[in-house]
Amino acid sequence: MPTLFSQVVCLTCGHQMLPDPMIAKCERCGGVWLDARYHYSEVRWAGNALARRPLSMWRYEELLPLSDLTQRVSIGEGMTPIIRAERLGEALGHEHILIKDERRMPTNSFKDRQGALSVSILRQAGIKECVLASTGNAAAAYAAYCARAGIKLWVFLPSMVPAEKMRELGLYGAELIKVTGTYDQTKKVAADFAARRNLYFDRGSKGIPGKESMKTLAFEIAEQLGMEYSTDGRWIAPDWYIQAVSGGIGPLGVYKGFVELYQIGLIDKVPKLGIVQVQGCAPMVRAFERGLSEAEPVVPETLITVLATGEPGYAYTMLYQAIQKHGGAMVSVDDGQAFRAMRRVARTEGFSVEPATAVAFAGLEKLIALGAVQPHEKLLLNCSGHTFPAEKHILEDQYVLELELGAAAPSQQTEGLGAALERLDEQITTVVVIDDNPNDTRLIRRLLQTHKNYRVFESNNPLDGLDLVRQRRPDLVITDLSMPEMDGFSLLEALKADPETAHIPVIVLSGKSLTQADKARLSGQIDSVWLKGSYSTRELVDHVVSTLKDRPVASAPEPKQAPPASELAAGTFKVLIVDDNPYDARLVRRILEASRKFNVSEARTGESALKVMSEQLPDLVILDIMLPDMGGLDVLQRMRESERLRNVRVAVMSAKELSEIDRSRLLDAVFWQKATLDRKRLVEAVEAQIVQPRNA
Repeated sequence: MPTLFSQVVCLTCGHQMLPDPMIAKCERCGGVWLDARYHYSEVRWAGNALARRPLSMWRYEELLPLSDLTQRVSIGEGMTPIIRAERLGEALGHEHILIKDERRMPTNSFKDRQGALSVSILRQAGIKECVLASTGNAAAAYAAYCARAGIKLWVFLPSMVPAEKMRELGLYGAELIKVTGTYDQTKKVAADFAARRNLYFDRGSKGIPGKESMKTLAFEIAEQLGMEYSTDGRWIAPDWYIQAVSGGIGPLGVYKGFVELYQIGLIDKVPKLGIVQVQGCAPMVRAFERGLSEAEPVVPETLITVLATGEPGYAYTMLYQAIQKHGGAMVSVDDGQAFRAMRRVARTEGFSVEPATAVAFAGLEKLIALGAVQPHEKLLLNCSGHTFPAEKHILEDQYVLELELGAAAPSQQTEGLGAALERLDEQITTVVVIDDNPNDTRLIRRLLQTHKNYRVFESNNPLDGLDLVRQRRPDLVITDLSMPEMDGFSLLEALKADPETAHIPVIVLSGKSLTQADKARLSGQIDSVWLKGSYSTRELVDHVVSTLKDRPVASAPEPKQAPPASELAAGTFKVLIVDDNPYDARLVRRILEASRKFNVSEARTGESALKVMSEQLPDLVILDIMLPDMGGLDVLQRMRESERLRNVRVAVMSAKELSEIDRSRLLDAVFWQKATLDRKRLVEAVEAQIVQPRNA
């Protein structure tokens, strides 16, 4: 049966609009909190009405706002099982605990419901590119469903999101932007990015698709419990619905689903809501405990980053009103309680869950301990997700871009955001270089990144290069012509034959002079041809920048003056030693500090070193080439791609000689072999690096 979607209502002024799930704001008052309504009297779900429908969330199509079901994007989402937690119930002294196991969803979280419906609506509307801000699970869902729908997805995540989650998104082919800031700042950056590029921006719980998708959880729960416990064919609602909350879209949608079932007459009550937040980010709980209908924003301070929404807005108000009307509670738990609950549910029920889900289990324990629930009440908990592992070596480098938001006074934040977005415009400019000679691709990458902060991908196999272009859809392709398996002419023909890549400009770097026949084959297919070894590097860079319609490369600035010897002697210059061997690091530190010329600090891993550098901006980094979490040369690459760190001097130090490939990755860093440096030479080498002039 087709959808019964009848109208969109503004929750601010009550204005009624046409049934369009893409509406972004009220046409009367400009309000952004909208709600979908349906012809509820025409719903016929009682008895065995749904028996022949697919066991998925799409069996409830009448109350979903998708008018053309042929546009549905599905990976088998929905109808996850409800499991009775008998041993956990014994441990907590409550025998009626039920778990809705949303880990069984395609990307292992309940956000697949949101991804499935939202992306289906985008495909129905003809959207080809969209933007999302997320703390993790929603991003994974959207990335998977956008990949299936052929929609390009830009995901903005706060820097606190774990690397494992980012790798999962990269695996799906999403474009990732890591923002150094809070989640609320990240949402602002993402919204402005979308506005600048005229792209669709997902509005979460404010819009129609996300909240409507979550109703299917309520529909499934009531139908499944009816199958299990009902004797008259009626659906059954639990007494409590419990979930860990960040922005609140889950319980908002679930609550609405139960209200609609009650309105239709399929259930006899609306469950109480058990809203659980982590103490380091609990604006809803703080307001609820004070009896307030509006929540004040907080700055998140928690290790459980998926739940780090500091400003819930009107979502809290709606949940507060729901609890006032139908009962429930809001409680918070600390990180330690969540991690203990994670271990308990694993050891009693065999459930491996992510930390955010563990917060819900810890909240369940707290509600029982506080006596908020009655012994006879059925408690249903949303086991919302489980982290999906993606190994680091599966992905190419540069699968995530970093956008740093400098600290600024409130009056300067808008200006700072604009500057950050301008930097991002350069960072997302993508170039693919294809050449079977890795030295040539590496040279072009280093050459471009010396002058511009472009994202440059290398491929040393034309077939892989073609696949890379189709996946990344870069702004420019630079390719050789003479390559094995597929020559440059065949590569060009494949690119121009594909509507998705035909528009991409191509620059040819050829190792040999072209014949007239070669030139005829290339005519109209490429932007320009350059003969290797016959051009100046600056000419090529300027031509690439012009082809990309980017701002010209600035002339080389005047070199910085070397610091006065008096300053060097005063010990005002900072040196950071990055080495996982504490004995080696301590020895170098003692040698330098004994000279009374340097302030020295240490870091043991690449990630911690990058954090220290960003905070301290040292005058010199002495970098070991082998680190536990990443290679020293990878740290160097990250530094040169960072607006803040690109000019920090680096000395790479190793006990062994570097290979030719590693030396080519040194960029502008110097290399010191440990055996060649005694105490005196080490101090002299450090002094030389700090005092020598260097371009800004």
